[in-house]
Amino acid sequence: MTSETGLSSETLAHLQSWQGRTETLHDEATAAPVRGLSATLDRVDPPPKHGDELPPLAHWLYFLPQARQSDIGPDGHAKRGGFLPPVPLPRRMWAGGRLQWHQPLRVGDALRRDSRIVSVTHKSGRSGDLVFVVVRHEVHNAHGLALTEEHDIVYRSAPQLGQPAPAPQLAETGAAWQREIRPDDVLLFRYSALTFNGHRIHYDRKYVTEVEGYPGLVVHGPLIATLLVDLVRRQRPEARISKFQFKAVRPTFDLHPFRVNGKPSADGKKVALWASDHEGWLTMQAEAELA
Repeated sequence: MTSETGLSSETLAHLQSWQGRTETLHDEATAAPVRGLSATLDRVDPPPKHGDELPPLAHWLYFLPQARQSDIGPDGHAKRGGFLPPVPLPRRMWAGGRLQWHQPLRVGDALRRDSRIVSVTHKSGRSGDLVFVVVRHEVHNAHGLALTEEHDIVYRSAPQLGQPAPAPQLAETGAAWQREIRPDDVLLFRYSALTFNGHRIHYDRKYVTEVEGYPGLVVHGPLIATLLVDLVRRQRPEARISKFQFKAVRPTFDLHPFRVNGKPSADGKKVALWASDHEGWLTMQAEAELA
């Protein structure tokens, strides 16, 4: 039986059978990726040494997917299936997440990440089918649980010819902090390399424009989130981020500069963060809570 949305009820049931699946990975928090991230963010940091705290979101540089070359799909990701459900929709994006740090992660730590698929849900909108997958990660070091994260992934239908784009949302204009980012293809390549991300939307202009229908290379959602956190680090270098949440609102492309913005609360305990494109449209909404 096929639902009015295009995905059959059998397919949806099959995808939802992935709920509850688990995966455990091990890694070591080596210094080289932290050095690479610092250079990519255009920071002047001392070289990281054993025992130094990892900067917020640097855990995304570890537990990287390392599928064999023969197991790579046409979009540059690993072929569908395995730990994540084999959603039969062509567009895949990191839609957002919620993170809480319980104790610092440090250079040299032996790390373990326990992951579980929390939910697989389906919606149908004007742009077609949407499948949302929520994955919960727990990252441990020798001292126990250090970080919990809920990772939102969205799979989307291919765009239809003449299909109207979703209405954009104006970004707030009252930023206390602001930094302009020029997302050239070198920046996107370096972040893809740091995260071993083969997704072709970030480096293959012919693929991203002709197959996925975007106007340019797509700036990684995690890179924008990292730049928002980096804005806090630049403005409040002494502060420690204890919680962070973010939501991708609109794709950002390499065709124009964009801005990362911040506005601390009156008591200084939280920072409203957002990214906006060259036209002033909101592209990512976030909030950091300071310890």
